[in-house]
Amino acid sequence: MTIAEAQQQIDQWITSVGVRYFSELTNTAMLMEEVGEVARIMARRYGDQSFKESDKQIDLADEMADVLFVLICLANQTGVDLTSALQNNLAKKTIRDAGRHRNNPKL
Repeated sequence: MTIAEAQQQIDQWITSVGVRYFSELTNTAMLMEEVGEVARIMARRYGDQSFKESDKQIDLADEMADVLFVLICLANQTGVDLTSALQNNLAKKTIRDAGRHRNNPKL
């Protein structure tokens, strides 16, 4: 699935199953909530915190998909073409960081 296809499929899902988009502000809050859930898993799986027994079965991929879903909702609501946005962002990073990472002794 391409990014454009994902944007289209999510829009179709929202208008058929979800009835309508939540407001942009609500979706922004939901995005922060979903990112927090990913952070929680990462802190426990790869960091120093331990899982609670009830959290051991949480699926990282599913939580990441939740982040992507809400981000795509926000892109659809605000008229952002994520394919173009990502291409432009990679071009910016390529120019900006051409030698930066190679010359970083910490890497």
